[in-house]
Amino acid sequence: MKLWYNKPAANWTEALPLGNSHIGVMTYGRVEREELQLNEETFWAGSPYNNINPQAKKSLPEVRRLVFDGKNQEAHQLIDRTFMTKQHGMTYLTAGSLFLDFVGHKQPANYYRGLDLSNAIATTRYKIDSVTFTRTLFASFVDDVVVMRIQADKVGALNFSLSYSAPLPHKVEIKKKSLNIQYEGIAQEGIPAALSLRGQVNVKCDGETYVSGDKLCIANAMEVVLYISLATNFINYHDTNGSAVKQLRLSLNKAMQRPYNVALDKHICAYRNQFARVSFKLAETEGPKLPTDERIKHFHEGKDQSLATLLFQYGRYLLICSSQPGGQPANLQGIWNKEVYAPWDSKYTININTEMNYWPAEVTNLSETHEPLWSMLKDLSVTGSEAAREMYGCKGWVAHHNTDIWRITGLVDGAYWGMWPNGGAWLAQDIWQHYLFTGNKDFLKKYYPILRGTADFYLDFLKPHPVYGWMVTVPSVSPEHAPNGCSSPIIAGCTMDNQIAFDALSNTLKASYIVGEDKTYQDSLKQMITKLPPMQIGKYNQLQEWLSDLDNPADEHRHISHLYGLYPSNQISPWKNPLLFQAAKNTLLYRGDMATGWSLGWKINFWARMLDGNHAYRIIQNLFNLLPSDDVVKDYPAGRIYPNMFDAHPPFQIDGNFGYTAGVAEMLLQSYDGAVHLLPALPDAWKTGKITGLVARGNFMIDMEWEGAQLSRAIVHSHIGGILRVRSYVPLIGRGLREAQGKCPNVFLESANIQKPLIAKGIHPQYPVLFRIYEYDLDTTPGGIYILERGDDNKVL
Repeated sequence: MKLWYNKPAANWTEALPLGNSHIGVMTYGRVEREELQLNEETFWAGSPYNNINPQAKKSLPEVRRLVFDGKNQEAHQLIDRTFMTKQHGMTYLTAGSLFLDFVGHKQPANYYRGLDLSNAIATTRYKIDSVTFTRTLFASFVDDVVVMRIQADKVGALNFSLSYSAPLPHKVEIKKKSLNIQYEGIAQEGIPAALSLRGQVNVKCDGETYVSGDKLCIANAMEVVLYISLATNFINYHDTNGSAVKQLRLSLNKAMQRPYNVALDKHICAYRNQFARVSFKLAETEGPKLPTDERIKHFHEGKDQSLATLLFQYGRYLLICSSQPGGQPANLQGIWNKEVYAPWDSKYTININTEMNYWPAEVTNLSETHEPLWSMLKDLSVTGSEAAREMYGCKGWVAHHNTDIWRITGLVDGAYWGMWPNGGAWLAQDIWQHYLFTGNKDFLKKYYPILRGTADFYLDFLKPHPVYGWMVTVPSVSPEHAPNGCSSPIIAGCTMDNQIAFDALSNTLKASYIVGEDKTYQDSLKQMITKLPPMQIGKYNQLQEWLSDLDNPADEHRHISHLYGLYPSNQISPWKNPLLFQAAKNTLLYRGDMATGWSLGWKINFWARMLDGNHAYRIIQNLFNLLPSDDVVKDYPAGRIYPNMFDAHPPFQIDGNFGYTAGVAEMLLQSYDGAVHLLPALPDAWKTGKITGLVARGNFMIDMEWEGAQLSRAIVHSHIGGILRVRSYVPLIGRGLREAQGKCPNVFLESANIQKPLIAKGIHPQYPVLFRIYEYDLDTTPGGIYILERGDDNKVL
């Protein structure tokens, strides 16, 4: 569980990330001049605003007429004139860098730098002459500060200075034992700057400290501990009257009262409380003995499958470090950004990327990392109700394809990208999914109004198509993609829109029964659901992306939006609609196996849902193509992973890391269609392995072991009880169940309702039977533990 290297980082995508959701830090591990590049989660450009153009509502009828008349380009131009504003979203800002300059540290021996995922600690170690120097760095989950301990194994051997630099206007005040930072934000797109950042670095040491110009110097020490705190005046999306100085001083005072070892232990304990819930092992290899960048280079040799487990856990690590209760959701780069103007502003792109950030949250047992998203949804439901009312004359709430810390809900970037009124509805489906995973009815009741608000919007926004008669979204786009032969993507009723509308309406309907909604409202949802367009199969036996059959089988566009119904939704499966399942497979084949990094993350999940582990693994191999840095993109056109294992779009986007982790989990466990499928898409390359702690819908925690690419043993922990339908490629028997749960009668599998093997038929006329699957129904109790083992192999086809 370590990323490690035998040389310092030459650039940012070789540096190693740490974070506690509030503060992020990238450490380069340089010997003579170490750099700690910093971020604070609320440090953004601009100030409270919402980019709503009231002219949109006036021009909406004409836009719809143009779309229905087939004049899409004219509609496009009218949207650009009347729906857009001058504001296209604010940028997430860097917090500058802290530099440590070490006197005489040249030509090190025995160099090592690494990131231990099991403890969330980064270490740099090397020898100069006869002295070993060690730097230990962590972002405390308890004290809300970054702590760095610098040690020498010789008394008085530590001599270095601290300084700070940033690309925006800033002031630095140096005191004898502290460095104080005042860093100003920026105005952007006509929105004045409301946020400024304050930082403070306090020093504890056993040597001398003194000030020299713009540097704080440490001399003749053996051990030094730095405490780094950052804060802004941000309170929420409409209030910036907080006290940054008060926040950072509270954190520093709390942290510095603890002995270092106590602070370290508390940090590790808090972090492990989340990270240690899941373990994942494949066959052991010699790979971990090589530096991580060398392992990436050699991954395609097939001898280092444990690197796949490392990247899986790295995704969980990054989510823990960038999204914690009380904080902001992980943005396009998590919390790590070195630029004033980051790629795509490092905003929340909610036509796929932000949603992908949270795909691993429930299934990999990190449910609390979802909480910042609930907070953002609450905000968006407020700002989005203004957008729904003022732009479309609709009830409910709406958000388009981008938002930022100010929770904007209007169009961003232009009609081609921004005319997509489904971003809020897609995000809100995580509310229903969280309920399915946890069974928490109190949570569902609390957030039901937000979920309902997305359905209310569709009830007003959907209009009858003059040709097909179905109720459709208009205007809209299939994200960032135009139909074959069309210059504009503006359209009515694209497949993804229909699928998201179906989820918003049907999941609200299902939730309404639980919270006790009015029957009249339930009837209105039912009626609208029946009027939505069905998914259609086109002339190439593909799932159509649009109402008309306009797909191009040679098109390898990175967005495969119309397969939302396959993943993350549950509208397509081999059991419910095998013909659509086959059409979705053809769409995937047409789109190809290569794409941008985040798109590869989505494709892993798609092929897992296709129950094709070997194809999913092929996508994983495509992801494991090293890109040394953004400076050499032309020389590495297939590069999709940086030396520090960040995902490469390129440039860096963290969603690819999260998509990969979710995809691996989906290969090993699926629960989207009313059953828990064990090892549904296990590739041949992972013949032997073990994973513990994955979570299935229904709040079942699953541990599994397998040999010869077949399940040998599974343990099911039932947290809330209920019927569990288990699905497996091998027959199962129950062993040791009474010992595991003595208080629970009738838990033996032999006494459960054992179904006949389920055979998938009709997936393709030429191949009526692809596999045999065994299903078992177990009546579980809260706290019950169920041990399942492999049965008679002779019964397996």
